[in-house]
Amino acid sequence: MIRKAKIEDRDQVIPLIMVILEDMELPFLKKYGYDKVVEVLKAGFEDDTFRYSYKRAIVDELEGNVAGMAYGYNESEEAIVDLPLKKIFPEIGIDASEQMFTDKEAFPNEWYLDSISVREDQRGRGVGARLLNALPEFAKSQGASRLGLSVDDGNPRAKKLYMREGFSEIGRKTISGHLYDHMQKEI
Repeated sequence: MIRKAKIEDRDQVIPLIMVILEDMELPFLKKYGYDKVVEVLKAGFEDDTFRYSYKRAIVDELEGNVAGMAYGYNESEEAIVDLPLKKIFPEIGIDASEQMFTDKEAFPNEWYLDSISVREDQRGRGVGARLLNALPEFAKSQGASRLGLSVDDGNPRAKKLYMREGFSEIGRKTISGHLYDHMQKEI
């Protein structure tokens, strides 16, 4: 069942976020380590404006457990999604001037799919497709008329899924030192 994420989903959603951050080889993760990044994510999960707030996510719940999640925000909000970190970092021993994310990811005038991840034991069962199919309604509820996402060159299966779901490649972008295809879909 696709639904909006809830605060109670935190401990099931954060490991899925970590899969994405590890795949990105995020420099912040390399510098501070897995446990510290999890601490940051837990501290920000309830902050409405944070990139990984429960308010910015939908989940696919199967048998009472989160099988997958999708996170995103309007491009117009990209400048604020990481501001909560300025408060969170000092509380957990990280300098407030540090940056977790350094690259602009969204293209103008789109609702940007920041992250989508499926639990390993649920892959190949349609969870990702269900989440993608639910995104237009979720994004429209936030005023969007276009979805955007970035897909790593090293993930052709994901790109194939996005194309099957109506996304088209519109450009390329470097994020965290990796080259990504940027795709969009009108909704």
